[in-house]
Amino acid sequence: MDLLSKKIVMAKDIGVHGNLFGGILMAWLDEAAAALATEYCRTPNMLTVRIGELVFKKPLKAGHHLRIYGEVTNVGNTSVSISLEARRYNLYSGDEVVVCNTNSTFVRIDDDGQSTAIDDSIRANFMSRLKK
Repeated sequence: MDLLSKKIVMAKDIGVHGNLFGGILMAWLDEAAAALATEYCRTPNMLTVRIGELVFKKPLKAGHHLRIYGEVTNVGNTSVSISLEARRYNLYSGDEVVVCNTNSTFVRIDDDGQSTAIDDSIRANFMSRLKK
């Protein structure tokens, strides 16, 4: 997986139980995945159509550092699937602990919002990467 994003949990991001509000983490994951999808498919016209189950494995507190990793796991005719992992990063040791993971699907759209094909060269590149 490639590093997509880094965040610092701020006091404004904390929910009523003293942990990072889950909706904020969901937004960070979606933003990181969207950046990967648009860059990978070389188009700004990618739309989130699915975010898989999110299991919050460990809490995040104010001041914690977070790293979001991701990789493209499938390229279809109009869509791309991405695996995501959020990890708490320890500044002192460099250790990372998985706090959440999920899968997302994005679809390429045209100017009218209709799904449209991803370029053949992108699918071919993905397939050749799988064979290695």
